[in-house]
Amino acid sequence: MRARTAATLSAMDDGAKAEEEEVMTLPAGYSDDARALWDAATALNRAAAAVSPQVAGLPPLLFFTDPDRTARPWETAARLPPGSAVVYRAFGREDAVETGRRLRVATTDRGVKLLVGLDANLAQTLVADGVHLPEREAHSAPAIRAAHPGWLITAAWHGEPTSIKALDALILSPVFPAGGASADKPPLGIAAFEEKSQSVPLPVYALGGIKAANAAGLTATGACGLAAIDAIQSAFR
Repeated sequence: MRARTAATLSAMDDGAKAEEEEVMTLPAGYSDDARALWDAATALNRAAAAVSPQVAGLPPLLFFTDPDRTARPWETAARLPPGSAVVYRAFGREDAVETGRRLRVATTDRGVKLLVGLDANLAQTLVADGVHLPEREAHSAPAIRAAHPGWLITAAWHGEPTSIKALDALILSPVFPAGGASADKPPLGIAAFEEKSQSVPLPVYALGGIKAANAAGLTATGACGLAAIDAIQSAFR
């Protein structure tokens, strides 16, 4: 009986590993850039999870939306690999609920998580999986956690001391020269990113100028995954 039980458990473990590997490998039909981003993100996620149990369950790849740069974000969301996530930033737009509902449909169908930027009420309306907070609002995480214990809660970070209580992860930026709101911020570079990410007891994502061509350079930094806007939209079209 013991031998049969051990064999059964071994087979179950092998099956789980095979299923995980299948999820972590993109099927045919994806661009080389998409594969490079996903492979780098999942490699980072696995390496970080081996060191810290806090990483377990965190998405390897985060697609950040921007009303001015991602006009139809649900189309990108519909191409993302299962296990990844969308960070929906509506910035108070009138069509926030409509766009959010399109994203919720697209992400649910793909097995992709949906986080809403800042607005916990909008997140609740959309039945989202959590929220992403600007660095200035990171202090509000404990209240959000109390109201929504099951939510994934992340916050932006630029490397200075910040509130981390009740957060699941930080998104540190900009790693490389970036566009948008980070265009006027000096890039950290890989060495400084590694130093800062290892200075906090939370998983840290890399954001800012992330591209297929430079993603692999973050391999040994301890990042738990990658986050991007333009590179993901371009790669997963």
